[in-house]
Amino acid sequence: MRALDIAATGMDAQQTRVEVISNNLANMSTTAYNARRADFADLHYQQVAAAGTINAADGTALPTGVQLGLGVRVAAVSMDIGQGALQATGGELDLAIEGNGYLEVALPNGTSAYTRDGALKRSGDGVIVTSDGHETVPPITIPEDARAISINPDGEVYASFNDEVEPQLLGTLTLASFVNQKGLEAMGGNLYLETPASGQPVIGAPGEDGRGTLRQGYLEASSVDAVREISDLISAQRGYELNAKVITAADQMLGATTQIR
Repeated sequence: MRALDIAATGMDAQQTRVEVISNNLANMSTTAYNARRADFADLHYQQVAAAGTINAADGTALPTGVQLGLGVRVAAVSMDIGQGALQATGGELDLAIEGNGYLEVALPNGTSAYTRDGALKRSGDGVIVTSDGHETVPPITIPEDARAISINPDGEVYASFNDEVEPQLLGTLTLASFVNQKGLEAMGGNLYLETPASGQPVIGAPGEDGRGTLRQGYLEASSVDAVREISDLISAQRGYELNAKVITAADQMLGATTQIR
């Protein structure tokens, strides 16, 4: 009976949906986390009688035909690229990106990764790094005797010194933009890698060519909407239960068939 296999695909799809929701809720406090959503598509259809087929009985064409669906599959787990709310922290190396764009960081293997997590730190050598120790690209070093750090919306990093009136420009942070942000590969640690689907990064100054600007002393919160996630969780649970009931009903029907004398 096809109903057993079809209901099984439905249960598997709802299980995947619950896993995506679970990951969203687990990351509702993760800086700059983008919520994910499971997208589904129907499977192939069995053409019992194709639309337009000539009816052998009277020679007329069937207006709709008979197409029996074979279930559902996970088509994609897409990323919501909407920006999370900005939260004031007061940290001089805390940066939020207002608008599109990603900070570029260097991985230990020499490749580049991209992040919207602007909770930057200063390494033992004074280099600006992420929480996991990855240097920003281009690298910027803060002198040991710097009294204060200021970063303007255009990404220019200045240091103030006790013996100088004017702040000194240390370097400029850039942002990377992508044609298809949803095509980026998440690698954990709030980092993303470019893929053929995302396109190559276009590097430039903040505020140019559609890229966002930097806001010092703020961090971007997670874009997870807890109320919507709980609503989706209830919906997924009900969908799972209904597909389980289909399997129970199909099993009972098969049992009734085998008992016919």
